[in-house]
Amino acid sequence: MGVAQADSLKVGIAAEPYPPFAAPDASGTWGGWEVEIANALCAEAKLECEITPISWDGIIPALTTKKIDMITASMSITAEREKTIAFSDKYYNTPTGIIGPKGETFDATPEGLKGKIIGVQVSTIHEAYAKKHFGPTAAEIKIYQTQDEANADLAAGRVDAVQADAIALKDFLDTDQGKECCDMKGNVVDDPEVLGKGVGVGLRKEDTDLRDKMNAAIAGIRANGKYDEIAKKYFDFDIYGG
Repeated sequence: MGVAQADSLKVGIAAEPYPPFAAPDASGTWGGWEVEIANALCAEAKLECEITPISWDGIIPALTTKKIDMITASMSITAEREKTIAFSDKYYNTPTGIIGPKGETFDATPEGLKGKIIGVQVSTIHEAYAKKHFGPTAAEIKIYQTQDEANADLAAGRVDAVQADAIALKDFLDTDQGKECCDMKGNVVDDPEVLGKGVGVGLRKEDTDLRDKMNAAIAGIRANGKYDEIAKKYFDFDIYGG
């Protein structure tokens, strides 16, 4: 079975800026790793695609109700999400990190975060992980609509730590605000049940033809060098992961 072919397929990305994965420029045009990979996958699969920003906490409902046709938004492949949607093979996999104020020494463990207020973005694997692993010992798991809001509250001293994708956190730490306030405390211990098996293209379960095309396209851009060409623009390490 396959998605009904329209003039173009709508590729959902999160409407909240999440550099270096996706963010709008001054003119409102979206760019970044996810956007370039989505366009490369569509080109490889010979599909016409339209980048469509959707609020993160509504992006899966937008897919299931056919407002968009697939998701490329750093969405990790988890068993919980697979109850509702399907995924392509992974197209990248990165660690999960914890940042906190400079001058404070603690690590990314339940003991290190004991008594602290931890900021995470709503409806993410990081919210689920923090609640499971840090909730019993933390003072509070504080939920934010966007990653930028969590980072801003950390810089302002309203939370003690923030958990997110380590690359997104590094991008924040490279900003003037991030350099002044904060540093990386470490990566959390992996929990595949919560953190998933890497990031995949989110798809409706019935769209098996489109899933096959995305899997073939991922393999294709990995083989022909396009994947590495894009990755080197944003990262200085292997984004694909183990």
